[in-house]
Amino acid sequence: MEANFTGYAYLIASVCFILALRGLSSPETARRGNLLGITGMVIAVVTTLMDPGVLSYSMIILGILIGGSIGTVVALKIKMTALPQLVAAFHSLVGMAAVFVATAAFFNPSAYGIGAPGDIATGSMIELSLGAVIGAITFSGSLIAFAKLQGVMSGSPITFKGQHMLNALIAAAIVIGVIIMVSSQTASAYWLVVLLAFAIGFTLIIPIGGADMPVVVSMLNSYSGWAACGIGFTLSNPALIVTGALVGSSGAILSYIMCKGMNRSIVNVLLGGFGGDAATGPAADMGDKTVRSGAGADAAFIMKNASKVIIVPGYGMAVSQAQHALREMADVLKAEGVDVKYAIHPVAGRMPGHMNVLLAEANIPYDEVFELEEINHEFSTADVAFVIGANDVTNPVAKTDPTSPIAGMPILDVEKAGTVLFVKRSLSAGYAGVDNPLFYADSTMMLFGDAKTMTEEIVQGLA
Repeated sequence: MEANFTGYAYLIASVCFILALRGLSSPETARRGNLLGITGMVIAVVTTLMDPGVLSYSMIILGILIGGSIGTVVALKIKMTALPQLVAAFHSLVGMAAVFVATAAFFNPSAYGIGAPGDIATGSMIELSLGAVIGAITFSGSLIAFAKLQGVMSGSPITFKGQHMLNALIAAAIVIGVIIMVSSQTASAYWLVVLLAFAIGFTLIIPIGGADMPVVVSMLNSYSGWAACGIGFTLSNPALIVTGALVGSSGAILSYIMCKGMNRSIVNVLLGGFGGDAATGPAADMGDKTVRSGAGADAAFIMKNASKVIIVPGYGMAVSQAQHALREMADVLKAEGVDVKYAIHPVAGRMPGHMNVLLAEANIPYDEVFELEEINHEFSTADVAFVIGANDVTNPVAKTDPTSPIAGMPILDVEKAGTVLFVKRSLSAGYAGVDNPLFYADSTMMLFGDAKTMTEEIVQGLA
């Protein structure tokens, strides 16, 4: 009877998780999706705590209090601009948790009902080894991603001669180590495999530059899910298996979508070392390099006399926290009868959906926000393209220079608009390290300065 109750409860929790993912697929249903996910997690946690195998509620409560307190403080203090690195940090914790559980199962298998030390069932050994390896890779890789996003280390690709060969050798050593560990079940083999997994997590992520961070974040999300799934098998916990599989598969699909958005493959991302804050790309034809710059009042006059404005947000908007000022600007324009829309590139920002999250925070209507495929054809009918803090995702070099690092990447066709207003601090290249010839086009006006300050000046000019 008790086993049936547990099974049904985990089934209900799993259904909630599936419906949560379905809800999160659209901004209109995202809130409901979050509530379903929370409900499923509450059911799963309560059901697990009711298991008669729980030996110490005091330790569990202590852990919940410590972790919950830390999470609450972080959630209250974290800024929206730091959300990408926060996600990377959370992934690292999931990975390390998988390593801890795998280690506990390996050294005390009887507590998990998988055998005795040195005599663990082969299937269980394979499961815990996979959980430990994927968890270790997730932990160390996420630390590097966090450091790059936080600015603790350079966002530029860190490459060296023989890097790919080193990764291949470490990967081969991990496979061989797992085989030895499963057959011998010695502590030395286990720790060797874990250390190698930590090492390859570092070496896999350090050559990846800032421009590929959205893919890296979604890829690490997938890793964390598969690590949890592997540990779920070790613990014989169906809820953890289902949840891990959902996170792993959805993260993999999201990584594919991100790569498609850059016209790249996962292999290109892992091996290419594309994009960095100090990188320099090949010189493009910039013509006479004459820049037409203006002030907020100039931009306000141009937009006030427009009939259609398409706004293109980028990471610069996130850094300056300009989304609320942007919403105010759009509201004023709409009151003047201007048609306002937002164009989102799939890899804008530093994590999947970064721009969508920021726009939602400013309560920008969902029906005004469009993805690249939906809105790209409308730039030719727009009087103004207002680019706020974006660069690489609007760079026409992606279409004109086959030797460029961003060659083939789908871009937002802002150059087709009547006037392009670029809000940017300087003429510096984007994260891919490639100059943008659009800065020097006759139809472009550069608005140099902080994105939030400039947008607020435009709002004043519109008043």
